Formats: sequence, C-alpha cells, structure tokens
Amino acid sequence: MDHLLHLDRTLDDLDPPRWAPPAPDATRLVRKVHELRHVPLRDLGPADLRTLVSQRVALPFVLPLAVRLLLEDPLLEAHFHEGDLLLATTRVPAPAWTLFPDLAARLRTAIRTLPQAATADLPGGAAGELARFGAGPASPR
Repeated sequence: MDHLLHLDRTLDDLDPPRWAPPAPDATRLVRKVHELRHVPLRDLGPADLRTLVSQRVALPFVLPLAVRLLLEDPLLEAHFHEGDLLLATTRVPAPAWTLFPDLAARLRTAIRTLPQAATADLPGGAAGELARFGAGPASPR
C-alpha cells in the first residue's frame, strides 16, 4: 500500500483509534504530538515529521514522508541541527523498516554517499549511528 496516497488525510483518520485530547497537565511535547495527529499529512513539515518519528507515532505513515524529504536532502535541518531528521529516522526500531525495505535500502544508499566530512560535524555519536544504519543490507531481503 502506498501511504503517500493519503496526503489529504490526518493521522487520526489513518491510524485508529483516534486519540483522546491530551490531559490538562500534559507536557508541551505530548500536546504537540496530539495536535499533529489532526494535521493533513501533506501539511506536515520537517520539524513535525522529526517529532512524530522521534516519538514513534504512526510510523507506517510518517516514515515514507520523512524518507522522501531525506532522499532530496539527507542532512536536512528539521528543527534542532543539521541531520536531525535523518538521525531520528535511522533510530527507528528495525521492525518498523520491515514495512518499507525499499525505502530503507534507498536511505542506506543516501547515507553511504554522504561525504565523511559532512557527518563528522554532527552531534556526538551521530556519525557512528549513521554508519551503522548505512551498513545494513543494500537491497531489501
């Protein structure tokens, strides 16, 4: 199924059950994630995708969107620093990638083609994390 066909729908539409409103004492992050579930997929920006991917919310719908952006600009700065969306995406647990072996392979290829100098300036340990993800299988199994 091509999850990018649903760009006019929200995560609450696509990823049941619908979430109840956040508790009154919810953190800013929790309120933000709840808010993002009401945004049409086409309107989610890089920072929104970084938040959802980092929180592992509706990964079958947000991972393809994140990878689509990363294939154009792997070191895209979504919110905090250059490469933050890439790092969030590569930190997703391996089982989530089983839905998207082709996307994982394409992202690995993009990571492998990054100049070492480009990843050396990323925050502590990031270059190693990218290298580990990039060292995965080049093609889907």
